Amino acid sequence: MKLYIKQKVFSWKDKFTVKNEYGEDKYYIEGQLLSLGKKLRVFDTYDRELVFVKQKLVSLLPKFFVEINGEEVAEIVKKLSLFTPKYVVKGPEWDIRGDVFAHDYVISSGKNDIARIHKKWMAWGDTFEIDVMGPENELLALGVVLAIDAVMDAQQNASA
Repeated sequence: MKLYIKQKVFSWKDKFTVKNEYGEDKYYIEGQLLSLGKKLRVFDTYDRELVFVKQKLVSLLPKFFVEINGEEVAEIVKKLSLFTPKYVVKGPEWDIRGDVFAHDYVISSGKNDIARIHKKWMAWGDTFEIDVMGPENELLALGVVLAIDAVMDAQQNASA
């Protein structure tokens, strides 16, 4: 099943809409305007919070936690690497492979793909396509993509 994440460009805080493969609204994502560390919340179309992604403040390298329905289910850690960013997803023990810097990567568990992520470059605002292999992994895959995107945005803003 495919999800399409589209960032709202003119907004004071992070705002995204998530559509399904038929173009229907499925989720929306909001960041907090004033907070210590990045915090993103994923809501369904009935305004119920499903996923909470938060940054660990005191850490040598970027680290995020993903909560689903109030329970912490994963920790996304950026690893020290020289040329290409590398991430580990602890909890479900997922691997990230591909070109994370270009937002063209795969989340996998062993030899099984969990999700494929591709960023559209010629779009107004960030636009991602996430192809999730099973509905049971949809929310966690969405949380992992949001955490990686937050790290990449922070690095771009720091270098600008």
